[in-house]
Amino acid sequence: MGLLDGKVAIITGASRGIGKAIAQRFIEEGAKVAFTYLSSEEKAKALEAELTANGGEAKGFKSNASDFDAAQKLVDDVVEAYGTVDVLVNNAGITKDNLLMRMSEEDWDEVINTNLKSAFNLTKAVIRPMLKARQGSIINMSSVVGVSGNPGQANYAASKAGMIGFTKSVAQELGSRNIRCNAIAPGFIETEMTAALDEAVVQGWRDGIPMKRGGTPVDVANTTVFLASDLSGYVTGQTINVCGGMLT
Repeated sequence: MGLLDGKVAIITGASRGIGKAIAQRFIEEGAKVAFTYLSSEEKAKALEAELTANGGEAKGFKSNASDFDAAQKLVDDVVEAYGTVDVLVNNAGITKDNLLMRMSEEDWDEVINTNLKSAFNLTKAVIRPMLKARQGSIINMSSVVGVSGNPGQANYAASKAGMIGFTKSVAQELGSRNIRCNAIAPGFIETEMTAALDEAVVQGWRDGIPMKRGGTPVDVANTTVFLASDLSGYVTGQTINVCGGMLT
């Protein structure tokens, strides 16, 4: 029996990296997965085929989470297909790094809209079906950068810090309806993007982490499974740092 048997989950930005690992783990634990992608239809189709290969139920939806109306339509489509939404994982995110004095207004707005406004859009859209079911779990993907800050990432840090404040507020608003809201703050997670970086630089980052290794997308996905499952039934309004002790 899987930890997420029978649960319907929406995962935004799931065509690669952490989002893909979350989708894979959710399927393994018995969830029905609706995942979003924005650009690569080929990757999305490949992921859909992978998730359904062994009897899993999954469907990819091309949707821009930062668009308010598109987010509402996505949730409507998922409810029409599966009957409800039990879990929302607000994972979609981008970076546009630069020193603040060189950062353009466009780069600020794009990061805030993709990372933070998208969480507002999707969370607002799932409230109605979750209220109807009198239960739900909303999981927001923040970052240790949202806790500690980071030079050259003022826009990203602001969006991820905003997500933590958003998480706490939603948890307080919806807790009486048995709807939980938590955040995950990953540290240095090794993905396809970090694989392209200089190995010496990456090793330096690893050496600065108490556990002496970078995290994997599965490390984050496992924490997401916990927060989505009934095992975390009395956990809400929290931020879990998945960082190997980086912020300890």
